[in-house]
Formats: sequence, C-alpha cells, structure tokens
Amino acid sequence: MSEPKRGLGRGLGALIASANQSPKEQIFELPVAAIAPNPDQPRTTIDDDRIEELADSVRKVGVLQPIIVRTHGGEYQIVAGERRWRAAKAAGLEKVPVRVVVATEGESLELALIENLQRQDLNPMEEARGYRRLLTVYQMTQAELADKVSKSRSAVTNTLRLLDLPDELQELLAEDKLTAGHARAVLAVPDEERRVRLGQKIVAEGLSVREAENLARLYAAGGVERAPRPIAPKAYKIVARKLRRLLATNVRVRQASGKSKIEIDFQSEEELERIFRLLTEGPAPEGDGV
Repeated sequence: MSEPKRGLGRGLGALIASANQSPKEQIFELPVAAIAPNPDQPRTTIDDDRIEELADSVRKVGVLQPIIVRTHGGEYQIVAGERRWRAAKAAGLEKVPVRVVVATEGESLELALIENLQRQDLNPMEEARGYRRLLTVYQMTQAELADKVSKSRSAVTNTLRLLDLPDELQELLAEDKLTAGHARAVLAVPDEERRVRLGQKIVAEGLSVREAENLARLYAAGGVERAPRPIAPKAYKIVARKLRRLLATNVRVRQASGKSKIEIDFQSEEELERIFRLLTEGPAPEGDGV
C-alpha cells in the first residue's frame, strides 16, 4: 500500500502529525543553547521589535506552544518556531518546551514555510523564494506545491513571478515599500529598465495599485509620462540674451529635472578657451585683440 499523501493544505498540525514521529514524541524541555536555527528558514527578515514584544510575553507566561525540532548533525535544529526560540533567548530562559519530529530537508522546509504562511510572517519575496526552493531542490510541480500550501495554482504562479522583478524592486518589495499588487503591475512592463523606473515612481509618489496599473500600460506601450514643461522666468530670457551678446555664441538658461542650468555652445577647444577668458577676465579693451 502506498504511503498516505501528506499536505500542508490541512494545516501545520496535520503535517506534523503525518511526519514520522520521534520516539520522544511527547513534549519535553531542552536547553535553549542546545537548539540551532534552520539555515533554510524561508523567513530572512526578523523584526527585532516584534521579537522583543514576544519576549515580554514569554517573561510573563513562558513559551506556551512547543518549538518543533529535529535531530540534525548531532544537534537539535528548529523546524518551526524560530521566533519563539529567539524570544526565549531574549527573555533569558534557560529551557524551552520542544517536540521532536523526524523530518527530511524537504519536509523541514515545508513545515517552516507553512507555519510562516499561516502566521503571515513572510513578506512576498520570502514566500516566492520558499516556493522556488521547494520546486527546484525538492522537484515538486506547481500543482503539488499549490496543494501543499492550500493556494490556487494561479496564486502560486503569481507569487513565483515576483522573482522576475529587477533586484532593486525585489528589495523594495521585501521592505514593504511595494506591495505584491504593485509588483504585478510592474511586471506588465516588458523592459527591465522601465520596470525599475516605474517601481521607483510608485514608491516616490505613493501611487495606488490602480494608478500603477494605468502607468504600466503606458510604459508597456513605449510611452513615458511627461511632466508639464515649466515656464521659465522672464529673467532667464534676459540673462540668456545678454550672455549671447557677451560670448558671441548661443546660450540657454533653462529649468530641467528640478534644476536650473546655463548651457553655452562652442565648436572647438579654441572657442572654449575664448569663452573661458571672457567669463574669467572680462572682454578685452577696445582696440586689443582677443
């Protein structure tokens, strides 16, 4: 008879129950120092403030839910519950309640991933990278993955597409400066450079997802949103005209990208030297050569 199918879709408890049980399946205590975090933990960003809040609770009532661990390389490695372990360390506890399971590398990642998803502890990029690892390292199909995490296949596909974002935008997404909705709008733009520009514009201007979608259509079509050209002050025109007379070449005084500029045309090194002398020494007295 084939082994019963396990699925993260039934929840963390169901997955743990379906894993091979250790002879020490009952809950018991281990020294905090005897436990090590899992290097394959899908959550890569841990909020120190939230850990300290949890530590305050641990100091008052202890660790109420056991940490799931497995034996690995002569030590106990966390499968699920790293935040509780970190909070226990911060609270100064010497021992924490644990439950030992026998789990492969793939099963350990599944458990860690589903716990974080259920607790909504993962940002979109951490979730996408966890999915990719399950697909590539443990040879799952997207359909199998969707079943395990209790999500539709399209939801899994959309999350995996976030890995196509430029690195700069992946960082903004991981920092919660962009949402997954914004990211999907950006991905509608085929060109990477324009994706970056659009993502930065969304953050800088605080655009909604709907506004981002509208701009994405414009960027995808090859258009670029242009700000109205500012009207130059009258003084700019007067100064430009006087400089043209003084330097005997075309001069523009204008505003561009929020800055004011003076642009002076020249054709050769000799003309550049002549302009430099006029600007630094002033015009030569009448009758003298330049």
